[in-house]
Amino acid sequence: MKKKNILKGVLFVGIGASIYGMLATFVKMAYHDGYTTSEVTTSQFLLGLVGLLILNFIQTITSKQKLSSPSGKEVKMLMIAGTSLGCTSLFYYIAVQYINVSIAIVLLMQSVWFSVVVESIISKKLPNARKVVSVIIVLAGTILATNLINMDIELDWHGIFWGLMAAASYTMTMFTSNTLATHLPVFRKSIIMLLGGAVVVFAFLFFAQIGPMYSDGLKSLYLNFTDNTEHIHSFNYSIFWTYGFVLALFGTIVPPILFNVGFPNAGLGLGSIVSSLELPVSVTMAFVLLGEKVLLVQWVGIILILFAIVLMNLPSKQETQVVELS
Repeated sequence: MKKKNILKGVLFVGIGASIYGMLATFVKMAYHDGYTTSEVTTSQFLLGLVGLLILNFIQTITSKQKLSSPSGKEVKMLMIAGTSLGCTSLFYYIAVQYINVSIAIVLLMQSVWFSVVVESIISKKLPNARKVVSVIIVLAGTILATNLINMDIELDWHGIFWGLMAAASYTMTMFTSNTLATHLPVFRKSIIMLLGGAVVVFAFLFFAQIGPMYSDGLKSLYLNFTDNTEHIHSFNYSIFWTYGFVLALFGTIVPPILFNVGFPNAGLGLGSIVSSLELPVSVTMAFVLLGEKVLLVQWVGIILILFAIVLMNLPSKQETQVVELS
């Protein structure tokens, strides 16, 4: 029975990671059709909130037992934590404007070694030798995956900066979502965190698209960060019925549900290994649907990063002995 639960957990995490890996390709397609970052993120978060509210309502009326409710302090903490969720989507989508999806996902995966640094700071302990080796392998894989050696692919520094910012924000999202209000039902917790993320997304919408239309000061401030003058126009509501539903489904509804169901059964270590499927799926989708150039040396780098993730999450001898004794 236990093996069946582990297999079920691996399956859910794998499907969730694969779906999440497709997201950036659809964002890039939306950009090609003339939509802006603020339109993409706003539609994703608004429709995601609606979807989760419906699912939460169904769960509430069908549940045979009373579901846990968050305290005022937990709501505040989850909303603050949720801002990192909004920042991750925002920074990642801005990065995709400047660089290929295959490069952006590699930069996002730097969260692997970012998390090691954060963990060391919180625990006030140096990482063990295996984690250090894994970090070195990730960095080596990143150099190959972004093709920094040959530079056959153009790298815009804007994209690199926002990609690394997305990785930093994603690291914070992983830490907070695994530690805060773990007693709450998945949908309720996700709604509150999504509300926090929506605050960031709506603030960006005002700064980048609505405000510059009515204020020369905000327009000049926005143009200091970007040269995309064509983005300063009224909100294109067609995003909701063209790409919005897919982005909400693949970005804010389905993967979090599958992860929350899968991780407890698969375990954090095995789940983390399986969730790295997001990397090859994202690169493959960009290659097939967008026709992005992915060189052999980049695939070698991606394999190295995946190997480092597996190495980092394999149980140690002591952990294996504890499991066998129990």
